[in-house]
Amino acid sequence: MAVLWLVPIILVLDQVTKFIVVKGMDLRESIDVFGSFVRLTYIHNPGAAFGLKIGGPVLHTVFSLIALGVIGWLFWTVPAGARLLRSALAMVLGGALGNIIDRIRIEAGVIDFIDVGISHQWRWPIFNVADSFVTIGIIMLAIGYARQRDEPDHDV
Repeated sequence: MAVLWLVPIILVLDQVTKFIVVKGMDLRESIDVFGSFVRLTYIHNPGAAFGLKIGGPVLHTVFSLIALGVIGWLFWTVPAGARLLRSALAMVLGGALGNIIDRIRIEAGVIDFIDVGISHQWRWPIFNVADSFVTIGIIMLAIGYARQRDEPDHDV
């Protein structure tokens, strides 16, 4: 339970950065941060991760809520001593909540604004703080589960 403090911190960080972008930028406006390699580009993403469009906004919201339930269930079933897994799940949970709030609050989809790449041809899909924590959390989950699998079974 100790890692659950991450959830509100991630949620607040995500929502505050989105608020600043919405109040300070026009939709589709880009501002160079580190040359054109890192930009702030304010968009609404009506799709899923990386702008994938699978169904409509209601389907995305329903899928997000189901995923949120699965993440919550995983959190409660992971052993208390598995700090890496619990921290990773808290990151995914905080990020997922941030994007679900957007989906419920605005019809246009999730607010995205972090734009990384080279020229116009080699750019990563625009993302947000919540997406970053979801991605980092998933990578940590993969590492944590791989570590568990590689540890010898002490019950034998």
